[in-house]
Amino acid sequence: MNERALLAFTHPACLQHATGPDHPERPQRLEAVLQALQVSHPRLEWRQAPRATREQLLRAHTPALLDQALATVAEGLIALDPDTMASPGSAEAALRAAGAGIEAVDAVIDGSIRRVFCAVRPPGHHATVDAVMGFCLLNNIAIAARHAIDVHGLSRVAIVDFDVHHGNGTQAIFEHDPRVLYASSHQSPLYPGTGAENETGCGNVHNVALHANADGTAFRAAWRTRLLPALDAFTPQLLLISAGFDAHRRDPLAQLQLDADDFSWITRELVAIADRHAAGRIVSMLEGGYDLQALAECSVAHVDALLQPAERH
Repeated sequence: MNERALLAFTHPACLQHATGPDHPERPQRLEAVLQALQVSHPRLEWRQAPRATREQLLRAHTPALLDQALATVAEGLIALDPDTMASPGSAEAALRAAGAGIEAVDAVIDGSIRRVFCAVRPPGHHATVDAVMGFCLLNNIAIAARHAIDVHGLSRVAIVDFDVHHGNGTQAIFEHDPRVLYASSHQSPLYPGTGAENETGCGNVHNVALHANADGTAFRAAWRTRLLPALDAFTPQLLLISAGFDAHRRDPLAQLQLDADDFSWITRELVAIADRHAAGRIVSMLEGGYDLQALAECSVAHVDALLQPAERH
């Protein structure tokens, strides 16, 4: 295992996004991930995420959303929607989280590294073009995808989302853009209530809804028979992963029954596709996962799989 084959981004500001003592999307989530990876991969190279610029954010969001998501909070907590909180440290955390994805795309496209894991918060995949929601201020993965297309000129960018909640914001941003494929497995019914299998965009959206208590066998079957073939056929030039680990059986916000081996398996499958079509280029960004033990274990399993040697095809 060559830990130099993977780069990791984070930033201390991501720990300063306060959400309140009883909120599931809390700083301890990121602390658990960072501690677990530092123990399991002590030689992993970490870099501090830069701030995203307003120009970069406007590729995925309206000015009104940026004004809301990045508004100055003098003290305490402000509810931006029933689930999404902002505090004095939130704007800086959001800018660093989005900046991590942008910098990671630059790194894999210029060839200096093949795979990047962004250990950041707040998560992003529920934020739409014009609305913060579901713990998400900015849609980090969408901003990264737009950067890959608009700055680097890519024409086939795939976004894979195995968070237990459907990435409604990501789907909405790209459902009319054939340059981006969006593939998601998620529990249904569950927040946010989107992700039906008849939601297909312009032919670029692929959803598989899993019932409560579905296990790893059902999850793997969904990807093996439906989502991975669609991804393979798309022949992506870059693979972006919304890496949510809340489909784990221990997670308090959902009822799927996955374990760390299932996340290792899907990551290995995605690595194989990236090796076939995208010169191995993968950028993975942390999304959900609210049981600290499960989140730590799954993040380690995910990074282990990202570090596997390139396959020959």
